[in-house]
Parts: sequence; C-alpha cells; structure tokens
Amino acid sequence: METSQKHQAVGNRHSFPVAPRVWGLKTAFVNLFYVANPDGSWVLVDTGVKGYAKQIRNAADEIFGQHSRPKAIILTHGHFDHVGTVKELAEHWQVPVYAHPMEFPYLTGMSSYPPPDPSVGGGAMAYMSFIYPKKPIDISSVLELLPEDGSVPGLEGWHWVQTPGHSPGHVSFFREEDRMLLVGDAFTTRDAESAIAVMTEKREVHGPPNYYTPDWGTAHHSVETLLNLDPKVAASGHGMPMRGEDLTMQLEELVRNFWLKAVPKHGRYVHEPAIMDEQGVVSLPPAVSNTGPKVLAVAGAVAVAGLVWMAVRNKNNNRKNGQRSSYSTYPKQRPYSHNRVMTGMPPTIDPNYDDPEAHTNNYP
Repeated sequence: METSQKHQAVGNRHSFPVAPRVWGLKTAFVNLFYVANPDGSWVLVDTGVKGYAKQIRNAADEIFGQHSRPKAIILTHGHFDHVGTVKELAEHWQVPVYAHPMEFPYLTGMSSYPPPDPSVGGGAMAYMSFIYPKKPIDISSVLELLPEDGSVPGLEGWHWVQTPGHSPGHVSFFREEDRMLLVGDAFTTRDAESAIAVMTEKREVHGPPNYYTPDWGTAHHSVETLLNLDPKVAASGHGMPMRGEDLTMQLEELVRNFWLKAVPKHGRYVHEPAIMDEQGVVSLPPAVSNTGPKVLAVAGAVAVAGLVWMAVRNKNNNRKNGQRSSYSTYPKQRPYSHNRVMTGMPPTIDPNYDDPEAHTNNYP
C-alpha cells in the first residue's frame, strides 16, 4: 500500500512535515520523528520528554491511521529528553528499541551519563540543567543493538551514522535518495541553551547542546562527518528543520569555526573530556565551582515570560515588515589553546591517574 498523498505532504494538529514520509513532533523543547516507508510502515526516532506518550500516539494515529504502530523505536541517544516515553511506548506498541552499544549502559541501568554542566552559561536552558533528570533508565527487556552493517531496522533506504561526542553512542540517520538527515543532537538548528530560542524557533545551525556535551573534540569530528554527507534537509532534536543553501553554508561555517562557535568559553568538559566505555563512565574532569547558574535560574524564571513575549512580538513584527534574519559570526578569536581543529581522538586513560576498571557510575 502506497503512503497517501496527504501523509507525504502535510502535517496535522500535532505534527509538522519535514520531508517526504518524515514528520516531526515537538515535546516541550525537543523533537522526535516519524519516518515511513513507501508501503506505509514506519518507525519512531526518539521519544521526547516524559509525559508526552498520549500526544505521540495521537500524532501517529493522525498520520498513519487509528491504532497504527511502528515496526520499531530507534534512538539517536539516551539522554532524558530523547527517551522520556520510550518504555511506555515500547510496552504499549510491543516493539523493540534499537540503540548503539555505547548507549547501552545508560539504557540498562548500569551508569548515569556524565552530569550536565550548568557552568557553560548561555541561557536559561543551560542554567537550569542542574535540575534535569540524571539517573539511567532500564529498558533491557526491549533493547536491541543497531545492525553493524549500518542499516536501520524497519526502514528502507536509510543508514545510521556514528556521531559521538554529545554522547558516546550517539547516531544520526541519513536517507541517500534525497539527502535527508536526522541528526539528533549532533548539531542543533536553534540555540539550545536559550529558553527564548525554544519559544521562537529561530532557525540557525548551532553545535550540540553545551550543557550536555562531555567530549568536544569528538563532537567536532561528528559534525564534520555529517557535513561530508552533503545533506539537503536536516532535522535536529532541537529546532525546526533546515534545508538548502542556508543549511549548507551554516553547517560549513560551524565545522570551520567549531572551537569558536560551538565550544563554550568555560566549563567542566571544555579542556578535558569525560572518559566512557561499554560499561559507562570511567572518569570525569573536576566539577567547576559555580553557584551562579542556580541564582540565575531563579531570577530567570521571573523574567522569562516577559522576554518570551518580547521575542515573539519582534519576530511577528519582522515577518510583517518582510525582514530576513542574518546569520551572525563570532567577531574575534578566543585566547585558548584549544582554539584549533582537533585532529586526534580524546586522550587515552592514564593508568597512573585513572583505573579503567573503576567506573564512576554512582556520582550524585
């Protein structure tokens, strides 16, 4: 059965169209995606934040018909905002969940991720990251490995691409026929640190969310890998889809100036990555002493409503006046030794400093 013309071209009350046979759904501040085959079968990529299972099922019913269920759930990675409803949906639909093996410790209850770093600053989303869920989930009973050959279970014409850095087993998904790319959080299409950007959805290419990226050197390599695929459409976990010349130019600029544009000026993981293996976190750099984020988070809660209103008003005024936003660049260099393209992989474990068998999985 061919996917209907309605399903190919339009969104609905809950979802938004991305590309032929691809739809997105925003849950609070993060997207998930419905991806279909020509015969109408489909998979769900990521599952958003907790509390949105009903909305996700409703959108699936509107796109594919009542009581439709996917062939599988596929995860880009296991951060809380991408797996919030995975257990509930997998049990409801009775389908497997696929992920990269380096994500398994965080999906089987073995290890927590490296803690988020609110000291990176940049906006309310970053400042409030210290309150985000930190504990791993356990979906061992439904969890399966992504195929080693790069194919995507349940989908024709797609392959997965290893894009670590934001998380150790992060993957993205690419469809060759139209160069459609689902990037997860390998890069974003809005400023993920800013609560204002979450509300206004200004489309522009940014690096992965600063507060949850523990390995910047590897993250840089991953963005370069995605640029080399020459995507024509890209949909990320944070922000609305981008396409065409704007996507290409901004992605090229991000790769070229990654250590200026994407990497925060300060933070726990800026100069030293977290070390992780198949069992979870091995070692962490020291935490940054910074009480400012908590204070700013409280103050920001008071101001954010007014700021959002102003941002939306300005956006609407710009639309009425026919103005087009320009993509800005950083005007000056930063005096850091890492202000360069990193060509190697993260440093190996120093046996005199870290015990590879001593996993730091029980930090607060």
